[in-house]
Amino acid sequence: QVQLVESGGGLVQAGGSLRLSCVVSGSSFVINNMGWHRQAPGKQRELVAFISRGGQANYVDSVKGRFTISRDNAKNMVYLQMNSLKPEDTGAYYCFAIVASRGPSWGQGTQVTVSS
Repeated sequence: QVQLVESGGGLVQAGGSLRLSCVVSGSSFVINNMGWHRQAPGKQRELVAFISRGGQANYVDSVKGRFTISRDNAKNMVYLQMNSLKPEDTGAYYCFAIVASRGPSWGQGTQVTVSS
């Protein structure tokens, strides 16, 4: 069974920074894409960023230049460095991992709140 656990959320003022982390555990497997979704209150969940096993990163337009996704394949971890945070970045952030032969799995989420 694949399990994902996020950490690093919190309350920050606009313009501040946070770093989210996510560790994937379970029996041995190969992880393809990893990334982050977020869901603001009353809104649909949206894809924020994802990164391939080889390190190619993709971002939603609203976070380009502010967020950086990275991963450590040896540790089965993915990170999201969030700088210049805005109130509209507020929401629950969910880590996901696409495991070979098993499909996608998600974590329970970590809350990010950006005050104006």
